[in-house]
Amino acid sequence: MTRGAGAESLRARMHKRLHRTRIGMRKAGVDYFRGDGSDWVALAALLVAVPAIAGGTLWHPEWIAPTALVLPIIAGGLLLRPANLLVLYAASAAALIVEAALFGPYDQGRDRITPGTVLVVAAVGLSGLLVAQFRSRVGVPWRRGGTMLFDLRERIRVQSTLPKLPKGWHHEMALRPAGGQSFSGDFVVASRTQGGNILEVVLTDVSGKGMDAASRALLLSGAFGGLLGSLPPHGFLTAANGYLLRQDWDEGFATSVHLVLDLESGDYELFSAGHLPGLQLSAGTGRWEEKTGEGPLLGVYDGAQFDPVKGTLRPGDVLMLFTDGLVEAADRDIAEGMDRLTGEAERYVHSGFAGAAWHLIEAVAKDVNDDRALLLITRDG
Repeated sequence: MTRGAGAESLRARMHKRLHRTRIGMRKAGVDYFRGDGSDWVALAALLVAVPAIAGGTLWHPEWIAPTALVLPIIAGGLLLRPANLLVLYAASAAALIVEAALFGPYDQGRDRITPGTVLVVAAVGLSGLLVAQFRSRVGVPWRRGGTMLFDLRERIRVQSTLPKLPKGWHHEMALRPAGGQSFSGDFVVASRTQGGNILEVVLTDVSGKGMDAASRALLLSGAFGGLLGSLPPHGFLTAANGYLLRQDWDEGFATSVHLVLDLESGDYELFSAGHLPGLQLSAGTGRWEEKTGEGPLLGVYDGAQFDPVKGTLRPGDVLMLFTDGLVEAADRDIAEGMDRLTGEAERYVHSGFAGAAWHLIEAVAKDVNDDRALLLITRDG
């Protein structure tokens, strides 16, 4: 029994040690690819690769050319910190010197180390060093950079998600960044306030487009999301205007439209800060009517006033809010673009507007090199 217990205890200890080793290796791997771990493992692997490639070149130069040393140099530029990258470069330079010494003068055979080979390896090394220094200055390793951008994109997407509406109401939103990119200067923040009876939606178009406006849009969407519901509706755009003025950006203006909708009665107020008018379809008349409030651009001057326009969404009515990228183009003015938008929207009057936002952008502004956003709110008939 003692011998069996001892054997069992030994197996248990070995199992625990193996488990701790496995967990430690997994954690080190995760930390490394998140950019939090040391790069000594990558450095060691690349230092082993350099003599291996050099040996292959000496053994069979027809298959493993001397310029193959650029492979670990490229990998080092992506994986290593600048200080460790210099160690890798020293090893690569030593390998080139050994190859040149063993092959002999470059003018005595086609497999020799030529000046062109040295120049290619040196140029690739310089490029890798510049990339590594840029990553070190920014403070975001390449392994973490892509993950961070993906996380930012997902946060913008989640923040733009519209809240669920009660029965009888339908909404949807489509957002298309300029040039097919993942980041946009247009964004939406929304919330149900006053016990869920009021829907507040803010659609904002930041100056610029695509990646140029994405960083400002990300900052503003977080700030606007915190303001929405924390202030009375009449004070939101005033507070947002003050926030932009305090940023003191060179290109810091934005247009915005703020919808305050009573989900019980259908009454709404539409505040505008230099934004395009909304379009309301009246089920009774079948006509589209422009709805716009009065107010200047956000971030232009202090003390701006924003006066709303009031309306009511009756059963069967539709309200569209959109940014200028949807209706403005170089070959047409905004009025023509809005006519084209309402003309396309007529196709969905009888079939319902479910899924219409994406299709309307595709039909009206598919190839426009600008950010495009469209928000639809419908009340069932």
